[in-house]
Amino acid sequence: MNQSVRQYRVISSTAPQCAAQAGATTRACLSDLLRLMDADAETGPASDSCPVLMRPLRAGTALFHEHGQIDAIHFVSMGSFKIYRTAEDGYEQVLGFARRGEVLGYDAVCLGQHPTAAVALEDARVFAISVRELFALLQRVPALDRLLHLAVSRQLTRAAEIADLMAAVAAEVRLARFLVLQSEQMKACGQSPVRLLLRMGRRDIASHLGVAHETVSRSFSVLADWGWLHVNNREVEILDLAQLKTFARSTRRSIDDIGVRAKASSAPAELLPRSNARELSWVAGRQGFGFDGAVTSGGICIDHPRPGATATKHSHAA
Repeated sequence: MNQSVRQYRVISSTAPQCAAQAGATTRACLSDLLRLMDADAETGPASDSCPVLMRPLRAGTALFHEHGQIDAIHFVSMGSFKIYRTAEDGYEQVLGFARRGEVLGYDAVCLGQHPTAAVALEDARVFAISVRELFALLQRVPALDRLLHLAVSRQLTRAAEIADLMAAVAAEVRLARFLVLQSEQMKACGQSPVRLLLRMGRRDIASHLGVAHETVSRSFSVLADWGWLHVNNREVEILDLAQLKTFARSTRRSIDDIGVRAKASSAPAELLPRSNARELSWVAGRQGFGFDGAVTSGGICIDHPRPGATATKHSHAA
């Protein structure tokens, strides 16, 4: 196992070690982890006397590697991670993303090695609990046992959400579902559900959605043109969450069948006849906007000529 992971084993001690410094890591106690999981009332002498180590990671640093031996499970204290698996041809299939309060590496306990890899998308910190001492610790502090069950239950729920996301036919619908999920997670964390800062790049989003990264860029542009989003690189403001949720419920229909278009004004989107929807799909497919490109204060503006006419793109300085 990688030595950088092995060194974060829980150190046995009977004295509280909350927030004491230990070189490149921060020694904390189990009470700190319980507070992270909103279980302040369940802290006490037992959790105070159980030291754990908090591991800092820079953006782009691997927390653990695919097929690596498991040494510890981790609870995200700060930052976010992407979880992925590498195919034989080298393609990275992004399976999900984890943020504050979520557990990483627990799926490796039954295998003895990690079936996936996890990499920090930004500067991050995690609590590390040694697998060797995990089960004894769960018996010693029942509150941790309960919180671990809740964390794993949330992961199972998240897996079902990902399966639901992948069931959509249209790439625009997949992206809409992804953004709705991000919105709900931000709201659960006490943050704005309509102002999102996406820590993952468009290639990671594309891998997660099972589409090409160019398709993700085009889908962002289409949703922005419909008046539901304002996109500024990785900053996404949801302008009409209700319409985005309604659109996200379209599962088996293609974008032509859905037939959605935003009015030129800020009025809510309306459904169009199938013929007009097909025209809109043609126009959207002609646009070459990039998710990381320049964005205007009012989003991306597109003239919508009929097929055969010249499409004009308008952009404004940020």
